[in-house]
Amino acid sequence: MAGMLEGKVALITGGGRGIGRATAVLFAREGARVAVADISADGVKETTGLITKSGGEATGVVADVSKPADVSAMMTATLNAFGRLDCAFNNAGINGTLAGVRGKLTAEWPEDAFDKLIQVNLKGTWLCMKAELEQMVQQGSGSIVNAASLAGLTGFPTTAAYAASKHGVVGLTKTAAIEYAPKVRVNCVCPGWINTEMVAETIARRGAELLVRVPFREFGKPEDVAEMVCWLSSDRARFVVGGVFTIDGGYMAN
Repeated sequence: MAGMLEGKVALITGGGRGIGRATAVLFAREGARVAVADISADGVKETTGLITKSGGEATGVVADVSKPADVSAMMTATLNAFGRLDCAFNNAGINGTLAGVRGKLTAEWPEDAFDKLIQVNLKGTWLCMKAELEQMVQQGSGSIVNAASLAGLTGFPTTAAYAASKHGVVGLTKTAAIEYAPKVRVNCVCPGWINTEMVAETIARRGAELLVRVPFREFGKPEDVAEMVCWLSSDRARFVVGGVFTIDGGYMAN
């Protein structure tokens, strides 16, 4: 049986670890040729290695999505390798901890850290969408999935810049979905507490407290998000446009 993404070309940013890596591996298993982009050269090498060792086809690109030149080079490398782009998962992002901020109320955030989160999470997503949409419109079809967060749907204390950036991603998603359907489908996912390196420190400190609000009573796995992204990227989701999907074990249902 053919995979959900058989014959398609996919680009995944933030593909060097966590949710991005799990998605890249699943996309390849479902038949896609995958361009793996990440700011970490080691991460790119490791993910592409996992794909090729399993018999898949992948190319790697080192890119900082907050830099227009890097995004342009990323798209050029993808097209040079595979000739087209059918699916994109704009997953690259950082949180406050990675920007050097933890436990700061809104008025306490340093301006440079606030700017960094907006540049990577929000502007970076827009820069990628801009390049992807241009290519997909030219082709006449495509699917884009953006990575937002539960913090794109509600507030969490001490996450001012992160929440602002992810709310922005939700807004970008809905706007582009209206503008480009039916030619290009645009959706986004909002992961909850997924056990990745980016949130490992928070889970270590507050795990028991957080699980109280998760009806599923466990933290998610990167593969849980990857499955949703894969379906949204496939032709099986042909009528799904502008959707904002939580993968959170029921957290937002509380």
